[in-house]
Amino acid sequence: MKIKDTLNLGKTAFPMRAGLPNKEPNWQKGWDDAELYKLRQELNEGKPSFMLHDGPPYANGNIHIGHSLNKVSKDIIVRYKSMTGFRAPYVPGWDTHGLPIEQQLAKAGIKRKEMDRAEYLAKCREYALQQVDMQRRDFKSLGVLGDWEHPYLTLLPEFEAQEIRVFGKMAEKGYIYRGAKPIYWSWSSESSLAEAEIEYHDVKSPSLFVAFKARDTKGVIPDDTEFVIWTTTAWTFPSNRGIFVHPDYDYIVVAATLDGKARKFLIAKDLLASVTEKVGWENPEILQTVKGSELDNLKATHPFYDRESLVMNADYVSLDSGTGLVHTSPNHGEDDYQYSRKYKLPVIEDINGQGYFTEEAPGFEGKFYDDVEEDVLEKLRATGRLLHVEHFTHSYPHDWRTKKPVIFRATPQWFASIDDFRQNILDEVEKVGWVIPWGKTRLYNMVRDRGDWVISRQRAWGVPLPIFYGEDGTPIITPETTEHVAQLFAENGSGYWFTHEAKELLPEGFTHPSSPNGEFTKEQDIMDVWFDSGSSWNGVLNTRDELSYPADLYLEGSDQYRGWFNSSITTSVAVNGKAPYKSVLSQGFVLDGKGMKMSKSLGNTILPSDVTKKFGADILRLWVASVDYENDVRVSMDILQQTSEAYRKIRNTMRFLIANTADFDKSTDAIIYENLRGVDKYMLVKFNELVKSVRTAYDKYSFMNVYKQVVNFLTNDLSAFYLDFAKDVVYIEAANSQERRSMQTVMYEMLVGLTKLLVPILPHTTEEIWTYLENEEEAYAYLAEMPEVQDFSDSDELLSDWEAFFDFRDKVLKSLEEAREAKLIGKSLEAHVTVYPDEVVKTLLSVLDENVAQLLIVSDLTVSSKAAPENATKFDDMAILVEHAEGEVCDRCRRTDVTVGTNENEHLKHLCAHCAEIITAEFPEVLTAGFEE
Repeated sequence: MKIKDTLNLGKTAFPMRAGLPNKEPNWQKGWDDAELYKLRQELNEGKPSFMLHDGPPYANGNIHIGHSLNKVSKDIIVRYKSMTGFRAPYVPGWDTHGLPIEQQLAKAGIKRKEMDRAEYLAKCREYALQQVDMQRRDFKSLGVLGDWEHPYLTLLPEFEAQEIRVFGKMAEKGYIYRGAKPIYWSWSSESSLAEAEIEYHDVKSPSLFVAFKARDTKGVIPDDTEFVIWTTTAWTFPSNRGIFVHPDYDYIVVAATLDGKARKFLIAKDLLASVTEKVGWENPEILQTVKGSELDNLKATHPFYDRESLVMNADYVSLDSGTGLVHTSPNHGEDDYQYSRKYKLPVIEDINGQGYFTEEAPGFEGKFYDDVEEDVLEKLRATGRLLHVEHFTHSYPHDWRTKKPVIFRATPQWFASIDDFRQNILDEVEKVGWVIPWGKTRLYNMVRDRGDWVISRQRAWGVPLPIFYGEDGTPIITPETTEHVAQLFAENGSGYWFTHEAKELLPEGFTHPSSPNGEFTKEQDIMDVWFDSGSSWNGVLNTRDELSYPADLYLEGSDQYRGWFNSSITTSVAVNGKAPYKSVLSQGFVLDGKGMKMSKSLGNTILPSDVTKKFGADILRLWVASVDYENDVRVSMDILQQTSEAYRKIRNTMRFLIANTADFDKSTDAIIYENLRGVDKYMLVKFNELVKSVRTAYDKYSFMNVYKQVVNFLTNDLSAFYLDFAKDVVYIEAANSQERRSMQTVMYEMLVGLTKLLVPILPHTTEEIWTYLENEEEAYAYLAEMPEVQDFSDSDELLSDWEAFFDFRDKVLKSLEEAREAKLIGKSLEAHVTVYPDEVVKTLLSVLDENVAQLLIVSDLTVSSKAAPENATKFDDMAILVEHAEGEVCDRCRRTDVTVGTNENEHLKHLCAHCAEIITAEFPEVLTAGFEE
């Protein structure tokens, strides 16, 4: 027998190298084969419910790293809730209608306008389902559990039917109307856009000062006065129908010389200095001051068309810049349209859906709107109307899908009137629990300031607006017709609308006063896709038996305050008067390692599949848990490498615990709390504190705090202290000794508890660990329950005493380091430490009743009441003297001990008395046979 054979060296087959990329797919297949998600649902049947409603990602392309942050976060929450007494089903979903799919088909050479509508829609559906399958595989590869075989899709007939019912209820309440006010129009998509589909980018535009000749001054100002307007949209000049002035501002008629000619101009009084500087007026002289209200209904002449421009009052005009007079095109500006309504200005459609001017703009017909700037400037110069032009860069709305600029364009559209129930939405926003407090302010302000919702789209792939028209063009939306359409969609899908005539879509025998001959037509526009996903509370939560409405939590990216959070609360409040969610959590965007936005053009994107192939999904999940997702987060392969180092620390610590409890049977070997050694009680109390704080962090969705607290516990409490001296107990002491079993009791409880705490974050690794915990009855770690917080009556006293001990320990470690630097000792086990304490420290060391030398990993410790020698290290409450321990090194425990060499048995002479005692009791054959070399 060799000496090492007498040691209880921890042994385990649990590998040090994780090999996650190779192992994880096998774990995921095993979960599928065992129907692990279903098993957890069955286990939780009858428990209180927790509903996390999945915001549907768009079904197009492989998932990106932002998807991973989102889906892993949801999985962490659902797994945790499922392990803490909640029935927490997770039904993933997909947004499957809309422009991006049409664009992908166009890239593949499929021409929508040259195909039969039904055939085209079938191709859209086929593509969407392919994308769903691809993304489902991607999400499952991250270890995300859910009802993947029965997801919700916005293209499913049952979902479309419930969406139609939401529309029908809103129409029944009078919230749906048709209008022709200017809306965001994407010429690149050939469709209207909602505010949620707009993003802003910088563009370069001209800044124009243009003079309009007076046409009818009604004697208020001189007839030869010129109204000076300022604008940044040169392309809208063909559409000009008027000029706005503020009724309360002072305006002045200014006599000035320009290019050697004397002229009279009208501008806001407060802007005289800035306009003079820009335009270059010489010797400006104020001839007259009038209120804007006095200018109301005066008339000017268009700069290059022979038509009038009406001067009107509007209180949105500001003095921040320009001239105080605003050029007005009712067809191309929201304020222009709204404020010109009372003046009954015509709304002329002079730009078509592709962004080209029509014959309503003489001289520009057939030209693209963004290409006419020079033409407009040329006409203004030719008529002497252009006073000044310069270019500047500013933020401008763009289509968030095509990234092209949009325009305001007045076309007939269908709207949802927000004004009628805006206050109801705001009241519900106040009631929602906002995990990130500023989320409430953000959504509240968006709802408060938003206009009516444009819900119609001029595209093909989507849910049709269930609207009929009578022979005289009267729109027909009744409870009877919408419910009938909903039933048809539930049975046949929404494509049925496009393959059947209006009569076939109406209830049998339906009549309407607008159609005396019984002839009807149907709407061809489709629903805004935000209406699709915004109806999911009805199409999913209200429809699936295992779910319930409202949801406990919606969790998405911070861009969804303008998107899904917004559309969902709008439709839900409109129909039911309440929010579809009890609480909302948002996350920031994922940036590259330098803090730059990820984009394919920059080449700085990282695919989740790249991460899982190199590091494994658990590393990506650990990264998710480690970041402050309330803000934008950074990721790179270097950052993930650092995360893998943290993972290695976790894995190696767990491996040590597994190895050193391999011979521990909790049913026969566990020591009750009262009989544990003091240090073991302390570690159990510390671990109990960790359980409490980690569960609190999970409850608050603060994964970063879970990560920090667990890593801190493993690093400081375990590796740097408890497990550092553990080898001197679990390796050295007799296998069944009280000291060893006491420590193993605590180590095993921490091993099992830490495994459970980490299941939501590291599901693959924890399931691997679980296979080594033969004392646990659950087949999978995920089927276990989270560790409960225990009540230890002496915990406060213990923590206080041990906090004082660690202050004492820090001073000893400092003294040991000084002795090491002075070459008095090498390893700490070579040291004999003498402590000269004050009464407080002396009492502490007696109260602990521990082998303090063992805790400090020194060979000997003496507590002296004598005066400290001069060469001792002085502290405020003690002095410490470090000397080289007397005696020889024990071949078994490696302590320096005076008893080494004193044993009468020749075979035990190289052991200390303690080790010799253990050998005599545990391995008596050594007494005669000795040890092998």
